Amino acid sequence: MEVRIEKIGKEQEELVLIRCHAVTEQVQEIEAFVKSRQGSLSCISDAKKYEIPVTDICYIESVDGKTFLYTNDRVYETAYRIYELEEMLKPKHFLRISKPMLVNLMKIRSIQPAFNGRFLAVLNSGEKIIISRYYVKALKAALRGE
Repeated sequence: MEVRIEKIGKEQEELVLIRCHAVTEQVQEIEAFVKSRQGSLSCISDAKKYEIPVTDICYIESVDGKTFLYTNDRVYETAYRIYELEEMLKPKHFLRISKPMLVNLMKIRSIQPAFNGRFLAVLNSGEKIIISRYYVKALKAALRGE
């Protein structure tokens, strides 16, 4: 399969076009990946509203009834509940790793065993987060593409 990238002007709309003889599993995976990288979430930080691209979010955490989105360099609050975000972001490579936390699988640099059946995920930003043992099986399945 040949891959071409063409730069266009800012006034033109970006487009991903897949030309194929048949819609194979590989083509469907490419389409799903491209679609998973689109979208944004409404958030608040310093009393200002922001639209944060889903691709910028490292992880999401619920603390004391509030939900926070963490990027490489900032923290934002959102009105969504963690269970709502879990459903919305599942197709976008987000996975629940503990009761109050979702992680963007595309932001994980490495995973290593920790104590008591838990795992430690190191994010691209260098931040470390714990994966509860209850969610390890789902994480392994997601990483295998199941």
